[in-house]
Amino acid sequence: MAGEPAYAAAVCAGAAAWLTVGRDQGLARARLLLAGGGAVQTAPRWSWERLRAAVRLRPEWLCLPVGLVLAVLGESMLPLIAGALAVPLVQRRLQARKRMREQEQRAEAVITLCGAVAGELRAGLQPGQALLFAARSTEALGGAESAVLAAARFGGDVPQALRQAAGEPGAGGLAGVAACWRVAVDSGAGLAAGLDRLEAALRAEHEQRQELAAQLAGARSTIGLLAGLPVVGLAMGWALGADPLRVLLHTPAGLGCLVVGGLLETAGLCWAGRIVSRGKEG
Repeated sequence: MAGEPAYAAAVCAGAAAWLTVGRDQGLARARLLLAGGGAVQTAPRWSWERLRAAVRLRPEWLCLPVGLVLAVLGESMLPLIAGALAVPLVQRRLQARKRMREQEQRAEAVITLCGAVAGELRAGLQPGQALLFAARSTEALGGAESAVLAAARFGGDVPQALRQAAGEPGAGGLAGVAACWRVAVDSGAGLAAGLDRLEAALRAEHEQRQELAAQLAGARSTIGLLAGLPVVGLAMGWALGADPLRVLLHTPAGLGCLVVGGLLETAGLCWAGRIVSRGKEG
């Protein structure tokens, strides 16, 4: 059992080295082609900057070295397998957080767009021109920016294009912009005044979400602290001279405790996360 983690470590290290060398050779070849065969200064293949950049880009892969260290210390393949299984789970969690951040940024961009269009209208521009100028400084339109700007530039159905853009995450406020635009075109009402009221409503909703997130930050910190208590217990056992990893990974009672404790930990995290999600929705 002691040789299996070392063999797995050697395989992982060899695969990482092969991928890194192949990638560096491809980059060097591209630099030579773009430089016309001249002298090109290439960065060293191994550097702490490259390692830190790789970790920042893919933090979920840190589960593998952590599992490998535990596998070597505990002389068992179970931590390495658990680390490999944790990679997609951590990746999904990180992607969900990234989508939430992008959604909040898009919501802020929509608020900025409303104020910018209203300001351009008061400066004397036509609605289509105001939208064209305001959209340059924000990213509220996202992937539908070309369709919306084309409709504004060539006299198309701007409200319909805005409603389609509102289907993207965080861009729901564009549906209100489309409604204000439609009302202004049909009845001749002031578009700037409607956008001002819409901006105020969206900003108040955004501030309410931020205040609720700040109130829930303490609960999230408590959940993270409670989730880390088993690790603290293992560290204390190790400091007292015991060998908790050997007990957990090499005895029937330890394996049973490990399985039951893992299930209870997962259930507790899911339950606490659901409570926090309900509080955020409420």
